[in-house]
Amino acid sequence: MPRITIIETGLVNAQLRAAHGTYPQMFARMVAAADPQVACDVVSIPDGEPLPDPAGLDAILITGSPAGVYDGFDWIAPLEDFVRTAHDKHIPTVGVCFGHQLIAQALGGTVRKSDKGWGVGRHVYRLAEDNGLLAGEQIAVACSHQDQVIVPPASARTIMSSDFTPHAGLLYDGGTTLSVQPHPEFTADYADALCDLHRGRAPDAVVATAKASLAAPLDHARLGGAITHFLTNQRG
Repeated sequence: MPRITIIETGLVNAQLRAAHGTYPQMFARMVAAADPQVACDVVSIPDGEPLPDPAGLDAILITGSPAGVYDGFDWIAPLEDFVRTAHDKHIPTVGVCFGHQLIAQALGGTVRKSDKGWGVGRHVYRLAEDNGLLAGEQIAVACSHQDQVIVPPASARTIMSSDFTPHAGLLYDGGTTLSVQPHPEFTADYADALCDLHRGRAPDAVVATAKASLAAPLDHARLGGAITHFLTNQRG
């Protein structure tokens, strides 16, 4: 069974970490729920751990982060090189939120802070026909972001979209690189706690609407299962 290497690119807010865990822990739980036989390793950029050679990895999952991909931190360019190498060598790779944006930027897309403001709470995304990942017409997943992929790379097909986030899911040529803007690793409780953290940053009405939206069902297990399958069965 392939091993998934989780690249931790940021830290969960300290107030929430004790109750909800780190991003790698959230993803490990997501993977285990889909397939308990799949093992996960962690490479933590915040802890100063070096990036491995992607060619030696079975599969890669890049987490979210409070950082922006355009912020110019000294670890972002090496991570972009890492993504390009993994893509060129057909190593199954998935990015979520920051990871989604980082992959897009590394492969020639444009990312910036959206003039639509904060996307928080439960969002519903349209699914492209014959997308190769998910059946059905739509999927509901929690999100938390201001930045968006504005122009996808030429090598990417948009497979998830909404009016708020037109390029919420991208599948790349070659079939081994995938990225999504929303967070299938989040629990509803964590998504709700994030809404509270946005008070004072996002408009009160946006926060209230986001919190109310989380009472409706979330398709996190569905998307998390599809991502796990993609990483463990999609080697090119």
